[in-house]
Amino acid sequence: MERSERPFVVPCRPLSWRSPFRWLALGWADLRRAPALSALFGAVIVLASLGIGALAWALGRFALLAALLSGFVFVAPLIAVGLYCVSRGLERGRVPRLSDSFALAKRVVGQAGVFALIQMVILMLWVRAGMMVEAFVPVEDGSLRSLLEFLLIGSAFGSVFAALTFAVAAFSLPMIADRDVDMVTAGISSVNAVLRNKPAAFVWAALIVGLTALGLASAFLGLGLVMPWLAYATWHAYREALDPGDWPPLD
Repeated sequence: MERSERPFVVPCRPLSWRSPFRWLALGWADLRRAPALSALFGAVIVLASLGIGALAWALGRFALLAALLSGFVFVAPLIAVGLYCVSRGLERGRVPRLSDSFALAKRVVGQAGVFALIQMVILMLWVRAGMMVEAFVPVEDGSLRSLLEFLLIGSAFGSVFAALTFAVAAFSLPMIADRDVDMVTAGISSVNAVLRNKPAAFVWAALIVGLTALGLASAFLGLGLVMPWLAYATWHAYREALDPGDWPPLD
C-alpha cells in the first residue's frame, strides 16, 4: 500500500487479560530454542548493569550516573532489536545468527535513536516533576503526615510518567525491527493498542515489573535470563497486538 493511503496508526487487535501469560510462554520457548544467543545477549545486559551500578556506587556522582544511564538508554534499544531478531528468525523457520541481529540493529539504528530520544525526554520531564514535588511538598522533620503527602503526590506523578513510558515502548520497538515504519508511527500505534487493551496492558506491565525486580534482586545476575525472556515475549506481544500488514516487512 502507498504511504499516503496507510492509516495514521497501525490497527490493533483486541487482547484478553490472559494474553501476557501466553506471551511469556512463547518467549520461554524461544529462549530454549536459542540458548547460546540468549546467553550472549544476557551476559552483555548483566555486564552493562553491573558496570553502571558499580560506578554509581563508587563515585556517587549524579551527573556521571545520568551520563551513563543516558548512554545505556541509547544502546538498550539496539540490544532489544537484536533479541527481537532472534524471535523473528525462529518465527520464519530460520536458524538465528548473531550476524543477523547486528545487520538488523544497524539497519534500524536511526529509528532506535528516535525511540531513545523520546524516552530521554520523558525521563527528563519525570526528573523535573520529581524536583517540583520535592520543592512544593517539603517533608517536615518528624511529621508523618507530610511524609505521606510527599509519597502519595510523588507516586501519582511517577505513575503517570511510568505509564507513558510503558505505553510508548510496549509494542513499538518490535515493530521497527519487523516493518519499514517510522518510530513516531510505531510509538503512537503502541500507545493506541495499550489504551484499547487496558486489562492486558496492566497485567503485562505488572509482569514486566515483577520479573525485572527479581532480576535486580539477584544482584543483576538474573537479568541475564529475565531480559532476553521478556524481549522474546515482547516480540510475540507485538505480533498478537498489532496488524502491520500495510507496512512492508524488512528483509
